[in-house]
Amino acid sequence: MSVDISLLSSVDDPADARLHRIISALLRSGLTCEIRTRGEASRAPAGADFYSTLNGSGFLKRIGRDLLLPFTAKGKVWIVVSPDLLVTTRIISRLRGRKLVADVHEDYLRLLEDRAWTKKFAGLAGFIGRLAASAATSAAKSADLTSVADSHVPPMLANNRLIVRNLPDATLLTPSTKLSATPTAVYIGDVRKSRGLYTILDSAVLAPHWKFEIVGNVASADLPHLEQWSASNPEAAARITFHGKLDPKSSWKFAEDAWVGLTLLESTPAFVDAVPSKLYEYMAVGLAIISTPLPRCIELIAKSESGVIAASAAEVATALHEFEVDLPRLEVMRRQGREWAEANLDSEREYGALVTAIRALL
Repeated sequence: MSVDISLLSSVDDPADARLHRIISALLRSGLTCEIRTRGEASRAPAGADFYSTLNGSGFLKRIGRDLLLPFTAKGKVWIVVSPDLLVTTRIISRLRGRKLVADVHEDYLRLLEDRAWTKKFAGLAGFIGRLAASAATSAAKSADLTSVADSHVPPMLANNRLIVRNLPDATLLTPSTKLSATPTAVYIGDVRKSRGLYTILDSAVLAPHWKFEIVGNVASADLPHLEQWSASNPEAAARITFHGKLDPKSSWKFAEDAWVGLTLLESTPAFVDAVPSKLYEYMAVGLAIISTPLPRCIELIAKSESGVIAASAAEVATALHEFEVDLPRLEVMRRQGREWAEANLDSEREYGALVTAIRALL
């Protein structure tokens, strides 16, 4: 059977939520899809063929995937979701007569400033990182279709640019329909300091009646801090469960009886203009939200009246305590967020526009 779409990545796990949302929309439209990246087939979207390629981490294996994947892909259209792979696929897609879709979910250059290794190795490694990010952005600009996750994500000028936000896919989510006996806060996503890990840990110490469900892999750079904190705060550590990386359907099962969703991004260059996808999803499933004061988060929470803004661990803990003692207020925020999402987040239209644009390439 011929394959319409190949989604290629040299780094992403098949459990990645944006990967699931895009592939699910394409499958629902009747297109045949394959996914080629590292990882396990059980974490990939149902209905797509999955091929694990050069499993393992490390620079050399990543480069190996960059070189191998463009020669193994069977699809007529290639969707590339990792920046370094864009450089090789840009060339090889033309040689093989394939159409290229560059899916750019973050500002690559700004994201470098959020990574510890670029600060630790500011010289040669930082230079190579910036060079690779610039090359990837340039390759994305000249792709047959460039889908970006938000209006501020480059490239701003491309042959065929389409904004595809990380809007909720209801087929992947579990609504929060009840409150657990123990007050529970959930975080689903990349787990690292810049995304609020340290704030969550400190909040747990200050909110002794709450438990925390954390879904996502902890960044290796932050593991020593987590281990040291856990040893120093055993009581709080016992109330935090780290579940690791899970596919979206498995991840969102933890929302079913949770009270609150946390989105605690630091104000880094990569995040200052961003809307965390979890903010949309928390509203869609009916969780009240606690967010750090990034400009667009402040704006959305004010419009939806679905949560509170907290600039520190102490303020997060205060918000948790207030929810605990004022359940009517908590329920109102949960309801308002869900209603705002239903009225304002047209996921079907947004992903439908991507499907239409990809079909035009076939």
